[in-house]
Amino acid sequence: MTVLLELRERLRGFYGKYESYLLPVIKFLLGLTVFWLINANIGYMERLDSTPLILVMALACSILPMAVMLLAAGALLTLHCYALSMQAGVMMFLLFAVMYLLYFRFTPQHAYNVLLTPIAYLLGIPYVLPVAIGLLQHPAAVIPTICGVITYYFLNGIMANETSIAASGEGEEEIIAKFQEIINQFTANREMYLVIAIFVITTLVVYAIRRLSMDYAWTVAIITGMLMQYLGFFMGDMQMGITINSITLTFGCGISAAVLLVIQFFFFNLDYTRTERVQFEDDEYYYYVKAIPKRYVSTRAKTVKKISTNHSDHSNYSNHRTSSDVDLDVDGEQEELSDGDSRD
Repeated sequence: MTVLLELRERLRGFYGKYESYLLPVIKFLLGLTVFWLINANIGYMERLDSTPLILVMALACSILPMAVMLLAAGALLTLHCYALSMQAGVMMFLLFAVMYLLYFRFTPQHAYNVLLTPIAYLLGIPYVLPVAIGLLQHPAAVIPTICGVITYYFLNGIMANETSIAASGEGEEEIIAKFQEIINQFTANREMYLVIAIFVITTLVVYAIRRLSMDYAWTVAIITGMLMQYLGFFMGDMQMGITINSITLTFGCGISAAVLLVIQFFFFNLDYTRTERVQFEDDEYYYYVKAIPKRYVSTRAKTVKKISTNHSDHSNYSNHRTSSDVDLDVDGEQEELSDGDSRD
């Protein structure tokens, strides 16, 4: 445990020292991942499926606010959908415009939640998102995550029905029918509504638990959040007829729990064995304070000693001279004492 605590402190110190350089690098890697995944999984417009293009876009987004990266991702998705079908492009634009307005209205500082949601789905660990939001952020931050969930399921519907959506048809009735098809396959997705409901409830419950003064509140919140999601999706599979792979669900929840425990170690690692309770008062109130110290280990400072051979020889010579002088002084004192005794 001591080694892990030292590693944590070193990482914190390293990030605090080089934050101004590391933050653009992190944003560049996030943008590169998002743009590459869009081109790799959707990629209907071949002109946009270019490595130099996504490198330039990611580099530009690394030095600009996070909202710019969100706009760039939305524009890229809209153009790809438009290359498949005009109706799909229009629907993607309207959907993203509505979500963008909601994002600016409620939680403009959590734009990365929208981008991390599809990435978490592709990694098979979307269950980490609502619990992490409840632990580290405000419950309102679940709104961008919901926007990410809606975008993910909308694109899944587009890709699942790309043949019928891409079918040519210039008549007014065919255009309207294609709009209705896109809207129906999106709004009739019961799995999307189940995910949104579970994410919202889980975020609220986890947030409420981690604010309690009970011991191991974060650990209890993580376990409760993962169990709620597992049981929620399992019951949805039984009651709503939604096909969910139980093995994938179990494995995803296990990996998500491990990731959340790592997050807890870095952000909320307390030593409950040294809990103290303090009571005091002033003219108006009584105060009952529960103090729990954080686990902290200072990093070991390395000291380097330079040993010089000449200095060592000189020291030995000095020590030799000193011991000799002492012997001479002792002999001199003894001689003086002998003379004094003879005189007496």
